[in-house]
Amino acid sequence: MTDITVFSGHAHREFAEEMCDILGVELSATRLSRFSNDCLQVQLRANCRQRDVYIVQPLVPPTQENLMELLMMVDAARGASAASVTVVMPHYAYARSDKKDAPRISIGGRLVADLIATSGANRVLTMALHAQQVHGFFSMPVDHLTALPVLARHFRSRDLRNTVVVSPDFGNAKEANQFARMLGVGMAAGSKRRQADDKVVIDAIVGKVGGKDVIILDDEIATAGSVVELIETVRRYHVNSISVATTHGLFSGKAVERLNAVPDIVEIVSTNTVPGPQGLERLTTVSVAPLFAEAVRRINCGESVSGLFSDEDTYGE
Repeated sequence: MTDITVFSGHAHREFAEEMCDILGVELSATRLSRFSNDCLQVQLRANCRQRDVYIVQPLVPPTQENLMELLMMVDAARGASAASVTVVMPHYAYARSDKKDAPRISIGGRLVADLIATSGANRVLTMALHAQQVHGFFSMPVDHLTALPVLARHFRSRDLRNTVVVSPDFGNAKEANQFARMLGVGMAAGSKRRQADDKVVIDAIVGKVGGKDVIILDDEIATAGSVVELIETVRRYHVNSISVATTHGLFSGKAVERLNAVPDIVEIVSTNTVPGPQGLERLTTVSVAPLFAEAVRRINCGESVSGLFSDEDTYGE
């Protein structure tokens, strides 16, 4: 791994440092400054010429500022004659903007993918895109990782004989079914109608949850509106216990307050694709940095990244 150079933006430097420690490489320095007119300026403080450059930056709040920093870092690496530039983006926030569901709106997921390509990136390494079609928005190779094996490894330490995995909606049912198979348990899903960005209605559960230990699985928790509504619904079925698992624990808006106010959550499990929240009770964070580090090693060595999914239990121990 001596022929790569890794930089990090300011969105989640701790993740980049953990990944570099696993790879045995130094995290190279950057400088971010701001002009008097509020424009950003980025400088990469290490040699990039004819090197494979990896830039680590999830898109988290302040999302637009972190996106602009990422684009400028990619452009700087390309201008410094990097052999290749790979964007390591644990969380792609614009994946939620994946369809034209109202008149005269932008499909932001595709637009931002085009911006990343225009800035000079050759490849993207990301995790748990909100919708499968977002993968096709990129005009470059995309290595799309999943955190489900890491989350499953955490729950396998429990007695799962009376457990069921519950998806908040049918859109996430495929991932929930995959997660349930990893744990060797059943699956159910909520019948959800979204009324606003932070307002949903879940009026029924499809599947058997009565008397069960429930693990609610969602790819992303932002305001926690869907999760709290789902908890209210499964309570009516007299479940035994409730746990929550997610890949991207954003916990934005009133999420922390909402979740702390729910007394019967046993545990909330999230990965570290984004910086952790302040004040969230019963939170357990599991790291996916080993998975990203192994993916970077395989990309650098010309090995199969999809092979990670066949020997996935080797990583993150």
